[in-house]
Amino acid sequence: MKPLSSDEIYGNWATLLLATDKNGEIDVSRMNDEIDVLIDSQPNGIYSNGTAGEFYSQTDDEFLRISELLAVKCEKGGIPFQIGISHMSPQISLHRLKMITHLKPGAVQVILPDWFPPTLEECAIFLKKIAAEAGEINLVLYNPPHAKKQLQPEEWQVLKKGIPALVGVKVFDRNSDLEWYKRVKDNRDGISVFIPGHNLATGISLGAQGAYSNVSCLNPRAAQKWYQLVRTDMSQALELEQRIKHFMKTLIEPFITQHHFSNHACDRFMALVGEWADVGASLRWPYKSIPEDLAGDVRKKAVNIIPEFFE
Repeated sequence: MKPLSSDEIYGNWATLLLATDKNGEIDVSRMNDEIDVLIDSQPNGIYSNGTAGEFYSQTDDEFLRISELLAVKCEKGGIPFQIGISHMSPQISLHRLKMITHLKPGAVQVILPDWFPPTLEECAIFLKKIAAEAGEINLVLYNPPHAKKQLQPEEWQVLKKGIPALVGVKVFDRNSDLEWYKRVKDNRDGISVFIPGHNLATGISLGAQGAYSNVSCLNPRAAQKWYQLVRTDMSQALELEQRIKHFMKTLIEPFITQHHFSNHACDRFMALVGEWADVGASLRWPYKSIPEDLAGDVRKKAVNIIPEFFE
């Protein structure tokens, strides 16, 4: 597909979860079915190999097979797609990029080197080399809260001036912090700002462009309908957002804060709760998975909070 500009990266993007068997091994047949459901939900785009895709755990062969599967299906379905080339090692990120340039994604997502915090100068050195190898393919920087280097909005523009191919960022919005959004408005020229999925309506109302959505993990069709509501009736969209946040706070966050499961364990668990795709319950070694038998009880409670996601 043609390279995506910052203006073309917006809305609700669904994440490709890594589908696994009971041993945590990748199940390509399940991933094939999952992509079909995601395409049928007609999101603004689909991306692979984010945290929920367990990018850190894949071999070269696995990474390429997943990337090729997504690219072929999205091209056929007419859905924009991005491929995550992220890895903690900058050399491996560069190697992964070289493996998939022929697939011509709309953009690639990449994290900063993550063993020791890079300086801003080192961030620029890293991204310039990635951009040079990417050629016409643009870059989206994934800078999550646990990254060793936390970029500020002002630093996005410093990087953008030296790396025009940087067209987007995926970042934490500090729980919809108003002061942070004011800084974003002053530093988002040429950069599409994506924030956490459960803050989508508030984020767009304050100046963000969209979300690489954790809410899509629960139900991609409902997540896309919510985005359409954001565009047509912001008051109703904000009311639904409050209930989504209540669902997350009461039924999902305790798995992280009390039981010490990872964020991507929760993403996978939400897919089990939503029952929209058979992605399996098991994360890859060594991360713990939320027991599958807990999904039914959470589902019963969730239906009373956000019935729109279970219709």
